[in-house]
Amino acid sequence: MRIEHLFPSGLLGRRPLRILVVGAGGTGSAIVMGLPYLHQAMRAWGHRYGLEVTLMDGDTVSETNCVRQPFSWSDVGQNKATVLINRINLFWGTKWNAHPACFDEATLRSNQDRNPDLLIGCVDTRAARGVIERSVTRKSSYVTYWLDLGNNASSGQFVLGQPLNARNRRKAERLRTVTELYPEIADTAAGEDPLPSCSAVEALERQEPFINQTLAASALAMLARLFRYGRLFHHGGFFSASTGQMTALSVDPDLWKRTRKRTRGSRR
Repeated sequence: MRIEHLFPSGLLGRRPLRILVVGAGGTGSAIVMGLPYLHQAMRAWGHRYGLEVTLMDGDTVSETNCVRQPFSWSDVGQNKATVLINRINLFWGTKWNAHPACFDEATLRSNQDRNPDLLIGCVDTRAARGVIERSVTRKSSYVTYWLDLGNNASSGQFVLGQPLNARNRRKAERLRTVTELYPEIADTAAGEDPLPSCSAVEALERQEPFINQTLAASALAMLARLFRYGRLFHHGGFFSASTGQMTALSVDPDLWKRTRKRTRGSRR
């Protein structure tokens, strides 16, 4: 039963839409470099305040990062979030923020009155997703949306959900989060993927170029439709570089139930 998701009233118009991007690696950098275009589009559509973005990452730029991520040799050794936000602010004239630290379970709690409206998670470990999940589903959390992006060597996914917390009520049409539909994605018992490669050749073997940009562009296009029209019929997608196919994740409570049953069954 495919239904339509409606954007909550009151989030746009009175102030900027607050976005926290967690992770400034391949996908996170692609997302944050695309957000200024969404910011400008929203202002053109009449949302005068646009976006207020914070990028959070405790990692520094390595030489290998200069192969697949938008960093140059002069950036090596500097914090990723700081480099990207400084670049965006200088070019676009924005006043966005960099937080050169790792996201943890105290991050949202320490600034509870300014919880992001949308948290975009671009992390590459199950443990990191687990930390985000526990933070956005805390009873005191007021995060409206959690957009998760992830990928492996030649495929990836993006899923927009409404975490069950103080902002989002328990109702049939609430967008299910990535961990509700695919709990294994945050299950540390399943083990973690190999650590990032220390050479450019290994990095390209483990992950094909342009996977991050494809996922980021598709996720941003989905957000653009939500912010402009106030409605969505899909809340995610799955991309395969080997086949070139993008499959949408429909807003469909029946599909959510089948997916959860299937994932529970596969874990037994």
